[in-house]
Amino acid sequence: MNCVFFVMTVSSLLMMLFSSPSQAFPAMIDGASGAIALALKLCAIYAIWLSVLDVMNKLGMSKALGKACSPLTRKLFKGEDGKTRDLITLNFTANFLGMGGAATPLGIKAMERMQDGTERATDNMILFLVINATSIQLIPATVVGLRAAAGSASPGDIILPSLLATTVSTIAGVIVVKTLVSIKKPRKQPLPPVPLKGARFE
Repeated sequence: MNCVFFVMTVSSLLMMLFSSPSQAFPAMIDGASGAIALALKLCAIYAIWLSVLDVMNKLGMSKALGKACSPLTRKLFKGEDGKTRDLITLNFTANFLGMGGAATPLGIKAMERMQDGTERATDNMILFLVINATSIQLIPATVVGLRAAAGSASPGDIILPSLLATTVSTIAGVIVVKTLVSIKKPRKQPLPPVPLKGARFE
């Protein structure tokens, strides 16, 4: 994949240099300056939002939310021990509150504990990955930050549509995984009758 991006980048630069060399370097400079300006704006937004999340965490709101989600994780991830379910719950809670940086190490630890000693992903690992990919989010901090940096008059308008979209996608992902897992599992066949030695039937 890195080779593909490298070829695309080099070919784009060569085409730009040979087709319009006078506009190539100004475009590079404008792009770099725009990227730096956007990064600075996002840093300011993230600094404020992360401080709010830190206050919520210290008030115990994340733990309370994790405790409320515990029965759901127990039902979804059957066969996992309490420690693994705690990590899964905390991961979901961090993603829900927009704390992706805190969710990542929790997710890695949960994945490690769900391994069964083989190189194949277990059913619970696949379900966990799907839920993380769809990721129900109460406040999508990155999208809100990008909208604010782009000069949106109401950057928070994306919150409700994002919450609805991620909720639907997560429910759909869970249903698909559970359906495929139930289809994959072989049905138990009844054992054939064993003839009794020495038995006589009239």
